[in-house]
Amino acid sequence: MRTTARFLLTAALATLVSLHGKAASAQTKMAVVDVQRAVMQTEDGLRAQATLKKLFDSRQQELNKKQTDMQKQKEEIDKQSHVLSQTALAKKAEDWQKQMVELQSTFVEYNKELEKKQKELTDPIFERVIGVIKRVAGTEGYDLIVDRNTVAFARSDLDLTDRVIQIANGSSGSPPPSGGAAAPKAAPAPAPAKP
Repeated sequence: MRTTARFLLTAALATLVSLHGKAASAQTKMAVVDVQRAVMQTEDGLRAQATLKKLFDSRQQELNKKQTDMQKQKEEIDKQSHVLSQTALAKKAEDWQKQMVELQSTFVEYNKELEKKQKELTDPIFERVIGVIKRVAGTEGYDLIVDRNTVAFARSDLDLTDRVIQIANGSSGSPPPSGGAAAPKAAPAPAPAKP
């Protein structure tokens, strides 16, 4: 669905520019923002990634331990295949198979948990970044700001991603003004210290 929306947005932009020719493009102030990068490179986005990595690593260790245990059980069953009766061997194999299904279910459950946690952590950051983009558009008179990932080409001087990250980091404690009205012009965000 997002791909379709991006395609339609790109098509609409192309149509707008082609219908109005060079005169319209000279009058229309446009920019691009890599929204995904802006979300992930804000201070909150970096913290969210660290939290998700800790959770992922923890779950991965659990899964690895269970897989190792399952492999040992399989090897043990294979070793005992010559000394156990068919009934006992079948019972062990059936138990092992049930545990393997449980392990796969656990894997799926962990994936869902990680996806839910990612959404929980990044949705508020996404909303704040979109608010910052709207504020920049309103205060600086941009007619159109599109996601960098939806266009085939954009000049680098049209990319506002780094600026959006700086503003989002500077205003992480307060949400951006809502609504379609332009926000009052704020003092520019301080440039990050260079190493």
